Amino acid sequence: MKILRNALAAGLLVMVLSLLAAPALAAPSGSSSWWTNCTQLHHRYPHGVGRRGARDHTKSGTGGVTNFYRNTRLYNYATSHNSRLDADHDGVACEAH
Repeated sequence: MKILRNALAAGLLVMVLSLLAAPALAAPSGSSSWWTNCTQLHHRYPHGVGRRGARDHTKSGTGGVTNFYRNTRLYNYATSHNSRLDADHDGVACEAH
């Protein structure tokens, strides 16, 4: 009986700790105020945020932004809240030309 009670207590503790840690892992701190549009995102990342290995698409096919911040998790977070941040679907959100 004591072993079962200890196992239940340990399981409850793990569940509570995982619920408390989940919001901290899901989103970067202070991010809610700058994901609504590109102007706000540029305050933190002036050249945009993109997936690792992404390349900026341009109409002319040459050049493009290469100095955007590369972080797939951050890109996915940004576009999950506002898909218009990457309107051309090239893997770079809010690229500044």
